[in-house]
Amino acid sequence: MTMETATNGRASSRKTGPLFVDASALAAELRKAIRGEVRFDAGSRALYATDGSNYRQVPIGVVIPRDVDDVVQTVAICRARGALILSRGGGTSLTGGCCNVAVVIDWSKYLNKVLAIDPEKKLARVQPGTVLDVLRLEAEKHHLTFAPDPSTHTHNTLGGMIGNNSCGVHSLMGLGTGRTSDQVHELEILLYDGTRMTVGATTEDELERIIAAGSRQGEIYARLRDLRDRYADEIRRRYPTNLPRRVSGYNLDDLLPERGFHVARALSGTEGTCVTMLEASLHLVHSPAVKSVLVLGYPDVYAAGDHVPEILEFKPTGLEGLDDVLVRDMKKKNIHPQDITLLPRGGGWLLVEFGGESKEEADEKAHRLTDHLKSVANPPSMKLFDDEAEEEHLWKVRESGLGATARIPGAKDAWEGWEDSAVPPDQVGDYLRDLRKLLTKYGYGCSLYGHFGQGCIHTRIDFDLKTVAGVEHYREFLNEAGDLVVAYGGSISGEHGDGQSKAALLPKMFGADLVRAFGEFKAIWDPGNAMNPHKVVDPYLPGENLRLGPHYHPPQLETHFRFPDDKGSFSYATERCVGIGECRKEQNGTMCPSYMVTREEMHSTRGRTHLLFRDVPGRPNEAGVEERRGSRGA
Repeated sequence: MTMETATNGRASSRKTGPLFVDASALAAELRKAIRGEVRFDAGSRALYATDGSNYRQVPIGVVIPRDVDDVVQTVAICRARGALILSRGGGTSLTGGCCNVAVVIDWSKYLNKVLAIDPEKKLARVQPGTVLDVLRLEAEKHHLTFAPDPSTHTHNTLGGMIGNNSCGVHSLMGLGTGRTSDQVHELEILLYDGTRMTVGATTEDELERIIAAGSRQGEIYARLRDLRDRYADEIRRRYPTNLPRRVSGYNLDDLLPERGFHVARALSGTEGTCVTMLEASLHLVHSPAVKSVLVLGYPDVYAAGDHVPEILEFKPTGLEGLDDVLVRDMKKKNIHPQDITLLPRGGGWLLVEFGGESKEEADEKAHRLTDHLKSVANPPSMKLFDDEAEEEHLWKVRESGLGATARIPGAKDAWEGWEDSAVPPDQVGDYLRDLRKLLTKYGYGCSLYGHFGQGCIHTRIDFDLKTVAGVEHYREFLNEAGDLVVAYGGSISGEHGDGQSKAALLPKMFGADLVRAFGEFKAIWDPGNAMNPHKVVDPYLPGENLRLGPHYHPPQLETHFRFPDDKGSFSYATERCVGIGECRKEQNGTMCPSYMVTREEMHSTRGRTHLLFRDVPGRPNEAGVEERRGSRGA
C-alpha cells in the first residue's frame, strides 16, 4: 500500500471550516476581549510558521494568553469567525504537528507554572506551557521526578509532551510503558464548541452515570463508548502489546474496559487535533538520589542492539545507544570533544544508567552487570562513571545527537522524516541492520542512536528535499521504511508523533478500519475539523508544505560577511537552524540571553533565523496565507 492509496482521495474528501477568515476583524475583536497579546503582523506570523520539522505553514495570527479566561475567549471568538486553532508550547515538534494555517495559541510565555505538587499521591498539577525541567526541579524537592525526559527537556513544555506523547531517556522509570500518556492522571480540556470538562479514568459504573446524566460530556462519552465497542476487537488485534514506544496513531486502546476507559490518556498524543488542554494532573515517580553510568563498547551499533534484552534484565533507569557515525560527526563539528574521549573503545555504545539511594547502591547494581558481562563470550569494553560531572558530560554526548547530525562539514544536510521509528527492544539489532540496508539502497547516509532500551531509534537522514526527484525519492523511501518497521511489529513513530511527515503511513500499521476509527474519534471532539486539521487524521502528504522544497530558489545576495562555513551564501546560512529551540532554554548556559530576559520568540536565535528566512527572496510559495485566508496552506 502506497501513501497515495492509503489516503483514499485525500484532497477531494477534506473538510476544513470556512475558506476565508477576516483576519483584521478577528484580531480587533480579540484585542478587545482578552488581556493577553494579539499579534497578526507579518513578522509574528513568520516566527510561528515552522517548528523543528521540514514544514512551514504561515498562521493566521498569534495569541499569547495571560490566563485561562483568555484562552476560552480566544476559542469562542475564533469559533464565531470560523478560524482554525493550534496550541503551541516550545515549538519543538519534529513532524510538522506544530505549524498550520490557524490561530496559534502560545502557552509558553505566561501559562507556564507548576500549580501544585502532592508528594503523598505523587501528583503534579501544571499549566500547559510549563517547561519540563521546571517541573522536575520542583518535584526533586520531594525526591520525585517526571519520568519522560526528551533531549529538549530544558525548553520543551508539558503541554507539548502530552500532545506528542513524548518519552525520553528515563522512560524506563515511568508508569506503564513510560510514555507521557501513561503518566497522565487527568486533563482539564476545552472543546472548540466551548464545552469545558475534566477527563480521566472512568469505571464502567461511572461511565453509565455520566451518559445517563444527558450532558454534553455524557453525549461525548456515549459516542466514545460506541466507538470503543465497535472497534474493540480490532484495537486488541492491531495494537502491539510488546512495544513500549507505540506513539503512532491515537490511543484508542486506553478506551478499552481493561484500561479503565481513560479519556485523558486517549487524548494524549492527539497533537492538538481534538481539544485544547487547559491544565494537566500528572503522575510523578520516585527519583533515585544517586546515579551511576556504565558505558559498554561493542564492535558496532548492531552488536550493541543485540545485547539490549540482556542489559534490561538488570533493571537500569536508562539505556541509550549510539553509533560511531554520531561520534565522528561530533568530532567534525567539534561538539563536546573532551566528552567523546570518555567513551571506551568500540564502534557502537550502550550507556547504561543505574539509580540508588547511595553511591554504593548505584555502583553495586552496575558491578552486578559488569560481573555478568565478564563471564560471557566476547564481552564489551566497559567503563563505569560514578562522578556526577562526568556522567553529565556523557549524557551531553547522547543529547547532542540532533545538533551533531543536522549539518556536518563536507557532508549533505540531514533532515527529520524517519527520526524515531521503534521496534520491540529484543529486535533492535536486527532492525538496525535492515534499516541500514534500506538506507544504503536509497543512497542515504546517517547516524543511528536513541533510546535502545525501549527500541526507539533516532536518526537524521540526508534527504534531498529541494528537487522534485529528491522529494519523490524521499517518499519512496518512507513507503519502504514503513513496511520494514511494521514487519518488525514496530511503530512508525516512537516518540515525536505522526504530524504530517509520517501520518500518511498509518494505514500500514493499523489498517483501514482503525484509521477510519481515528477519524471518528477526532470528529467526536471536533466535528468541524477546526483543531490543527490535516495532521494525523486525513493528513497532508510528506511532500506538501515543505519549508524548502523544489520551489525554493533563493538568490545569492551580496553581503559584507563571506559565510565560509555556509557555502558563501547568506540564504544557506538561514537554513542552518533546525528549529529545535535549544536557544529557548532558561536555566543555564549563555544561549540565548535575550530570550532568557524577554521570553519572546523573536529574541531567540531561532526566531531571528525564521525572520531572516522570511525576508530572503525566493522562499517557497505562500499561497493561501494572505491576510484574509484562514484554512489550509499550499
